[in-house]
Amino acid sequence: MSIASKAAGVEFRNVSRRYGNTTAVDDVSFTIEAGNLVTLLGPSGCGKTTTLRMIAGLEMASSGTILIGGKDVTRLPATDRNVTMVFQSYALFPHMTVADNVAYGLVVSGVRKRDAAAKATEGLELVGLGGYGQRLPSELSGGQQQRVAVARALVLEPEVLLFDEPLSNLDAKLRRKMRDDIRELQQKLGLTSVYVTHDQEEALAVSDRIIVMNKSVIAQTGTPDELYRRPKNRFVADFIGGANLIDGELVGRSGGTATVALGRLTLSVPDPGLPAGEVLLAIRPNAIRLRTGSADSAGDGIPVTVRKATYLGSHMEYGLTSEFGDLFVVDPNVASPVPAGATALATFTGDGIAAVAR
Repeated sequence: MSIASKAAGVEFRNVSRRYGNTTAVDDVSFTIEAGNLVTLLGPSGCGKTTTLRMIAGLEMASSGTILIGGKDVTRLPATDRNVTMVFQSYALFPHMTVADNVAYGLVVSGVRKRDAAAKATEGLELVGLGGYGQRLPSELSGGQQQRVAVARALVLEPEVLLFDEPLSNLDAKLRRKMRDDIRELQQKLGLTSVYVTHDQEEALAVSDRIIVMNKSVIAQTGTPDELYRRPKNRFVADFIGGANLIDGELVGRSGGTATVALGRLTLSVPDPGLPAGEVLLAIRPNAIRLRTGSADSAGDGIPVTVRKATYLGSHMEYGLTSEFGDLFVVDPNVASPVPAGATALATFTGDGIAAVAR
């Protein structure tokens, strides 16, 4: 007996969810390919959790069509969809052993106890908890309990596995470990997975593609690299990676590259397809470097004053004041930091800068 993937694609066609006069999800369309992990990312209230719950059948679409594996499931209840969810709260039965918790869904669906127990053992092995079956949930750490919740979902062999903010109850170090484990397991089994989080770093780390939502609609869809390097609008630029937003002017383009004037400087950025004129430069914190010296003599930087310098072991974080407003910088140079109160030049690397509409 083995746990097999039954991965199926998911498609939303013009799906909306309304509660009276309030629209939680507004005319949303997307496709998730079978075997991919796609993250729904956005701030609280953007519609991402409602979208996830509509995939699960825990919420019904007010309009539009939802397909799983090519089958129209728009009006099917959760019990008739081969979809399972890993919740933020784990939702383990405290009086049951770990093995019984993992086997529970199989038993209530009619699988013989012996077969359910064998699958539970296999599921626990998959998530690195072999030998933990006879413990109670209270005897496990938070990370281990989350693994049990994942195993319980996996043994049901779902077409789609859903994650609802699964790591939000864990500390930072454990979150990093668990997100890597989830990604490795998803790829190993070829699971179609939909992952909800408001944590940008988490989304970038685990996803094949990310659907960024804002105010009930999709702001942009793309790979982690595309969203980080080529945001299409101000919201995505600011939300993914916290860009510095500075007014500039698009003055030329050639061969897929645009030239943007920033004061007396000119910067080359990927062509955003915008008309010449005023644009907004989205400059990533790691695309700025500090150098002591004179702006007049260097010619390639803007003068800044260091308001704040914070040492974080692997990098420095700076808060700067410039003629273009406040800037936030992440600099890997910890050997020669620039102290707070100093004046310096801020120069720009060739990567991590994009132009978006103002």
